[in-house]
Amino acid sequence: MNDFQNPAPVKAHRGVMLLIFGILGILCCVIFGILAWVMGHSDLKAMAEGRMDPSGEGLTKAGKILGIIGCAFAILSILWVIFFGGLAALGAMRGH
Repeated sequence: MNDFQNPAPVKAHRGVMLLIFGILGILCCVIFGILAWVMGHSDLKAMAEGRMDPSGEGLTKAGKILGIIGCAFAILSILWVIFFGGLAALGAMRGH
């Protein structure tokens, strides 16, 4: 008789989806970057705890990193618009 118990089933990884979300976060929509960052963080934690299939760890890390980069680009873009918009407004006020 075998005393080996079946381990708890692990969830499938979402590495490909997170990689796509990370790419979309950089290219077009910051919400995908946020999702890639948050979901990637939780998935990597689940992989480390053995609750998720670790075979997608590389894709998940890449998606998370791209999500972080997409969020950073979005923040820099907003600051750029605020700064140059403010300069334009000051220029317009001085011109009149």
